Amino acid sequence: MLETVKQKITQLIAAYEAEKTERIRLQAELEQCRQQNETYTKQIIELKRQIDNQKLADAFMAGGADSTESRKKIDRLIKEIDRCISLMEG
Repeated sequence: MLETVKQKITQLIAAYEAEKTERIRLQAELEQCRQQNETYTKQIIELKRQIDNQKLADAFMAGGADSTESRKKIDRLIKEIDRCISLMEG
């Protein structure tokens, strides 16, 4: 009977150590995923900024003769930027 209790305690200790090791591994993996997520979020923001800059440049390239159309494009871009900012804040 005493031997059985010792075996069960040994098994419990081994199971505890295995779970502890797994928890540490999962915490490290979670931290790595968080860092990747942050990197990707920054990359997305930068790419969106580049797209907005390109759209703005395209609006100005429409030419001075068609300034009304350029103004409309700029207004749409401003509204889109405002919408993106409100989405990022919310």
